[in-house]
Amino acid sequence: MDISTMGTTVAAITVIAYLIGMIAKTLPFVKNEFIPVIVGFFGGILGIAGMYIIPDFPAQDWLNAMSTGILSGLASTGVNQVFKQLFTKSE
Repeated sequence: MDISTMGTTVAAITVIAYLIGMIAKTLPFVKNEFIPVIVGFFGGILGIAGMYIIPDFPAQDWLNAMSTGILSGLASTGVNQVFKQLFTKSE
C-alpha cells in the first residue's frame, strides 16, 4: 500500500460519500440513524471501484479497497459532525 497517494483517493471517496449522505438526508423515508450505514456502504462500493479505475489506488485487493472505502465513507459523517458542533450555537 502506497501511502503517498492515499490522501487524494481517500479524500475523493470521502467527498462523494458526503454528497451521497446529503442526498439521503433530503429523502423523507431515510431516517438520520441510517445515514452512516448508507455512506459506509457506498464508500465500500467506491473503494472497490477505485481499485479497478484508479491506477495508483492504495489498495491492491478487494478487501483492503472495501475497508478503505468504508472508512472514507464513515469519515464523511465525522466531518459533518465536526462542522455541525463547531458552528452550532449552544444555548
